[in-house]
Amino acid sequence: MHILFLTQILPYPPTSGPKVKTWHVLRYLSRCGHKITLASFVRPEELPYIDAVKEVCASVHAVPVHRSRVSDVGYFLHSLVSGRPFLVERDDLSGMRAVVNQVVNSEHVDVIHADQLTMTQFAFPLHIEGGNQPALVFDAHNAVWTITERMKENAPFYLKPPLWLETKRVKRYEGMIVSDFQATLAVTEPDRLALMDAVHLYSPGGNDGVVPISVIPIAVDTHQIQPVPREPNSLNILTMGTLYYPPNADGIRWFAQEVFPLIRQTIPKATLTIVGKNPPRDFVRLAENPESGVTVTGFVEELDPYFGRSTLMVIPVRAGGGMRVRILEAFARAMPVVTTTVGLEGIQARPGTDVLVADSPADFAQAVIGLLRDKLLQDKLSANGRKLVEERYDWQVVLGELDKTYARLAQTSL
Repeated sequence: MHILFLTQILPYPPTSGPKVKTWHVLRYLSRCGHKITLASFVRPEELPYIDAVKEVCASVHAVPVHRSRVSDVGYFLHSLVSGRPFLVERDDLSGMRAVVNQVVNSEHVDVIHADQLTMTQFAFPLHIEGGNQPALVFDAHNAVWTITERMKENAPFYLKPPLWLETKRVKRYEGMIVSDFQATLAVTEPDRLALMDAVHLYSPGGNDGVVPISVIPIAVDTHQIQPVPREPNSLNILTMGTLYYPPNADGIRWFAQEVFPLIRQTIPKATLTIVGKNPPRDFVRLAENPESGVTVTGFVEELDPYFGRSTLMVIPVRAGGGMRVRILEAFARAMPVVTTTVGLEGIQARPGTDVLVADSPADFAQAVIGLLRDKLLQDKLSANGRKLVEERYDWQVVLGELDKTYARLAQTSL
């Protein structure tokens, strides 16, 4: 099949959760013999990686994108008029629409695979000469309305109204997309149920039992990511994430401000390393204090040295959806993990056996303190986490489920 694959961000190098997910999907579809035409928004710093993406795509169309806070304010104001979500307005660029229309009118396209919610708008309405309407696949990395809903709970009072409005609009928009597309891919069962809630909001009672949503977890490459030997007796705690993504920054800020000081009261020599692109200013200011015990690295090319110098990884998530690729990659490196209930959503890991889970500052601090002091528990979590990700979350195991979706689309197009 010829697949026109639409992405919000160039999926290479796979250095963040969305890129990891998308890269492995592209690799798998290519390995299955499908012809892939990729149309992607591309930032200036991503241009050198286009050739690497061409290894799994027949062709790549790069659509330049530049964002700023000033332009985001304009998109938000426009969304108040249009009634569409801010996220959709922000990504509605004419360059992407032109590329999609050019491809579908110059080549026979069997499927348009829209990766993440904001890319779905480019799949319809289409003006195709000859009437060949491709099947539409919505690859939902998460149920976005649940993210803004959770962000609202912890947000300052002045942000609650716009987040409430965005949640309402995103939920209705997701319901429309799931109802109108031929297939939707969710990464967790909670996300599937949240997307079904969105469908019922959009069309109450009108789509029960007929909306096809498949659950296909995010996957990692356990052959490429190998266990990392950890430095004996280290008291360093590692955390990482794409720090300009608000839910990631929120969770790490919570840990640094409310949990880490409690750990230092018991283990004064404990240190915290925060790795990730575009750290917020308050993170940088915290690290500038030599008494804080905190190091902020920004983006790093190689993660393994930071895993090797740490005893455990914390993934403190209070708002978010989908799955945390950071947990799977930590498991693959045989790194013990402490996370929250929200952080573990969608991952079939056993608390206390594969991972430690805590939600309050006091409980999270005690979990970390106990793990820092217990070498046997470290080794147990290390071995079990690696075994779990090999058996359930390797890309070559997980993505076999994609075959069923594409086989059904091929059958219905006959």
